[in-house]
Amino acid sequence: MSTALEAVACCVPLSAPVMTDEETNATAELFKVLGDPARVRIVNMIATAGVPVCACDFYDSLGLGQPTVSYHLKKLTEAGLLEREQRGKWAFFSLRRDAIEKLAAVADLKAVCC
Repeated sequence: MSTALEAVACCVPLSAPVMTDEETNATAELFKVLGDPARVRIVNMIATAGVPVCACDFYDSLGLGQPTVSYHLKKLTEAGLLEREQRGKWAFFSLRRDAIEKLAAVADLKAVCC
């Protein structure tokens, strides 16, 4: 099984003429990580903030406790979507632009739709 970072690198556009088993598995793994509403909200909050966001800022916004937020942040980081920066006792998160661009390319179906 590939690591999550390899999964991001392995993804190909859904509109690709042919996808290998490895590519389909990697793409499914990436979408699986984003299959939780809390994770989608985390990505949205970071994307709209424009600056790294402290983990502590998610607790009230998501209505979730620290262990649950930490779990979701860990999954998103392991998937290669977020970067984590330690500042003293706090962790700050930002989007990995290369991974987000790859995700956008994977989901781009304009060439085959409508």
